[in-house]
Amino acid sequence: MGVTKNFFIALSKNQPLNSAAKKWGLKLGAGKVVAGTDIASMMQSVKELNANGISATIDSLGEFVHTKEEATKAKEAILETLESIQVYGVNAHMSVKLTQIGLDVDFDFCLKNIQEIVAAASRYDIFINLDMEDYNHLQQTLDILEALRTEYENVGTVIQAYLYRSEKDVETLKNVRLRLVKGAYKESAEVSFQEKYEVDENYLKLIKIHLRSPGFTSIATHDHHIIEKVKAFVKEENIPLNRFEFQMLYGFRSEMQKDLAKEGYAFTTYVPFGQDWYAYYMRRLAERPQNINLMLRSMISK
Repeated sequence: MGVTKNFFIALSKNQPLNSAAKKWGLKLGAGKVVAGTDIASMMQSVKELNANGISATIDSLGEFVHTKEEATKAKEAILETLESIQVYGVNAHMSVKLTQIGLDVDFDFCLKNIQEIVAAASRYDIFINLDMEDYNHLQQTLDILEALRTEYENVGTVIQAYLYRSEKDVETLKNVRLRLVKGAYKESAEVSFQEKYEVDENYLKLIKIHLRSPGFTSIATHDHHIIEKVKAFVKEENIPLNRFEFQMLYGFRSEMQKDLAKEGYAFTTYVPFGQDWYAYYMRRLAERPQNINLMLRSMISK
């Protein structure tokens, strides 16, 4: 399991393969978990989700950004997607990776880009979620969040339960809308829990802390055991259903997503799209090796 995960994480970082994948279209089974390569096809997927009472958080995919020109192009694509949310009138917000808009190029340049994005989203009354990446980018992401929130309220971020520091971060960000996740990156024992049961315990602890806080809580998990425990907790604590939501990835446990929405829980699906789908898909294979079957069936059918 660990070897398989490391293998696909390594593939996700392979820039030549990522470049080649842009010419393939959605192949290797990626079409199951990526909602199209352009805005029009993605929006059709979002409309279908909305018809089932499900909102969306849209990710305009992009990887391997090393120049200001690449970052500016990515920013323009995000701004175009924001405008399309307004034009299509869908129930959706956006998730943005700061490395995609220049965090590894220049901090101030990235801050300027995300300020432009959050300002545009504010005009449309759209929320922006700053996706959390690996540990090396964590503090910079929180620093940018702090800077943004001096002027805007329509922005939040992600906290990963496998990191030791996350409980303190959740306490500090008690007034902020947070997406709580277990965590998808491989981090060292110096900064993160290594055992699944430790991550699960900390995840549930963080959920309970933030549910008791003023900030809105997005609980992003496919783990039905965690979901059932959250249901019981909010009932015991009399936490209103409009104070939190469940989230899952596009293409995963679709029937459970619909069922939770039918039960009256707020639900949002993470909807990635774009030609830059390869690295995202490899990370999904790393998280859930059973998805390798999807890829193999796709290759055989071709």
